[in-house]
Amino acid sequence: MDTIDLPKVVLGLVKAQNDFDAVAYADCFSENAEVLDEGKTYKGKDEIKAWIEDANKRYQVTMNPVAFTKAGDTNNVLSAEISGSFPGSPLVLQYHLNIVNEQIHSLEITS
Repeated sequence: MDTIDLPKVVLGLVKAQNDFDAVAYADCFSENAEVLDEGKTYKGKDEIKAWIEDANKRYQVTMNPVAFTKAGDTNNVLSAEISGSFPGSPLVLQYHLNIVNEQIHSLEITS
């Protein structure tokens, strides 16, 4: 991972993803957080954990952060190169993160 200055919760998210640790990944989120990925919404830690667990099994995605931008107090965009067993790998995705009190309240993943 590059030496990009990332918030602690984002560092935790990247580490959890690269370790394929669905519990640690879900723990980066608030209890009522939402994730929007590929047109589907996952609400709450249990759904987020199940979603990332399934994605880890199917695609073995790893993340390499390439840029991080703050847009206001809580809105952030992480650009990360992801690699795994999916068509088009590797590619760069944008992780639109709403972070409050060191927890992710929402995440939308876009290309």
